[in-house]
Amino acid sequence: MEVRVRAPGKIILAGEHAVVHGSAAVAAAINLYTSCSLRLLSLVAAGGQEGAGAGAVELDLRDPGLAFSWPCARLCEALGEGCGAAGTGKPRPCSPDQLAAIARLLEEHEIPDAKIWLSAGLSAFLFLYTSILGCSRPGKVVVSSDLPMGSGLGSSAAFCVSMSGALLTAAGAVAAISGVEGTGWELFGKDDLELVNQWAFQGEKIIHGKPSGIDNAVSTYGSMIKFKKGELTSLKSSNPVKMLITDTRVGRNTKALVAGVSERASRHPDAMASVFHAVNSISEELSSIVELAADDEIAITSKEAKLAELMEMNQGLLQCMGVSHSSIETVLQTTLKFNLVSKLTGAGGGGCVLTLIPTLLSNLVLEKVTAELESHGFRCFKVEVGGQGLQVCQGDCSCFNGDVV
Repeated sequence: MEVRVRAPGKIILAGEHAVVHGSAAVAAAINLYTSCSLRLLSLVAAGGQEGAGAGAVELDLRDPGLAFSWPCARLCEALGEGCGAAGTGKPRPCSPDQLAAIARLLEEHEIPDAKIWLSAGLSAFLFLYTSILGCSRPGKVVVSSDLPMGSGLGSSAAFCVSMSGALLTAAGAVAAISGVEGTGWELFGKDDLELVNQWAFQGEKIIHGKPSGIDNAVSTYGSMIKFKKGELTSLKSSNPVKMLITDTRVGRNTKALVAGVSERASRHPDAMASVFHAVNSISEELSSIVELAADDEIAITSKEAKLAELMEMNQGLLQCMGVSHSSIETVLQTTLKFNLVSKLTGAGGGGCVLTLIPTLLSNLVLEKVTAELESHGFRCFKVEVGGQGLQVCQGDCSCFNGDVV
C-alpha cells in the first residue's frame, strides 16, 4: 500500500509576537509544500518472518539527504506496551516516558547537538508512526520539501501535518472525499482534517514545546485564518494575493526572540500594551479587507494599497518590539526602491520577509527586484497566498512530482 500526501507552508500576514499577548494574527497557506510518501511493507517484502517485530521502519529525508532505519523489534523493545497499542482516535500527548524512550533510540544514531532540529523532527516522526500504526508494522517514509527549514514558513508543521495525514490514511482512520480539479490530488472532509490537525499538533509540541497551533492549523486546513486567544476564524479571500518571499538565510532562535518581546513588555508595560493593541487593530482590519470583493482594476488596486499600508504599519510595530534584523532591513530598503512594501513573517531576527506583489506590477520590475535581492545572497520565492491545505494521492499517484520512493 502506498499513500502520498502534501501539506503547505504558511506565512503570517499580521500579528506575529503580539498574538502571544492576546492580539489577533492573520495567517495563510502558501503553495510551497512538504510532501510525504508512505509505503507499508509486507513482512516478506521487509525481509522478516511472521510475527511481531519483523521488518523495519525507515525514514528518508530527501532534502537533507539523510536516511534512518529502526528494526520493528527494537521499537517494540524500547517503547514497550504503549507502542503496541496503536490508535487512530483522538491523540494523547507524548508522555515523558515515551519521549525518554524515543531519545534513547535516537542516541543510537549519534546525532550531534548541532542538529537538535533533526532530533526533534525524528522524535515527532517516531511518536506519530508508532502511536498511529504501532511498532510492528514495517514501512518506508520518504519526505521532500519546497520549504526552507527554520525560516518562519511553517516547515515543521507541514512535516507533522503531512506525516499525520499519510499515517492516518494508511490506518484507514481518514479518507479523501473530493478531488482538486485538474490536479489529481484529493481533499479530506472537515472531521478528518480535525483529526489530522490534532495529531499534527502533538508532533509540533514535541518539536517546539508550546506551539500556538497556528502553523499546523493553516497547513491542515489551508486558505487564510484569523487566530486570537485560541479561536480560529476562517477567512475567504475573493481575490488572489501574491507575495514575494525573501529568505534571508539568517538563522534565528524563535524562543529567544519571543522571550525578548515578553521581557520588553515587562520593562515597558504601558507602551508595549499600546503596541499590542495597535497590532490587534491591524490584524482585525486586514481580516476584513482580504474578504472584500474587488470586481474591477480600480477596486483591486485600492484593496492592495490598503493591505500594503497595513503590512507597513505592522512592520513598524515589529521594529518597536525589537525583532527586526539588519538582513530584514536590507530587504525593506531594496523593495522600497521599487515602491513595494515588505514585512517580516514569523519570529523575525532573520528568517523570511514578505513583499506584496500588486496585480499590475510588471514581470520586468519583479525580475529586477528579485535579482537585486538575490545579489545580497538571499533566496526568493514567488507564491500564491491562501490555497489548499492537506491533500492526498493514492494508487498511481501521477499527481506527485518526482519519483520519491
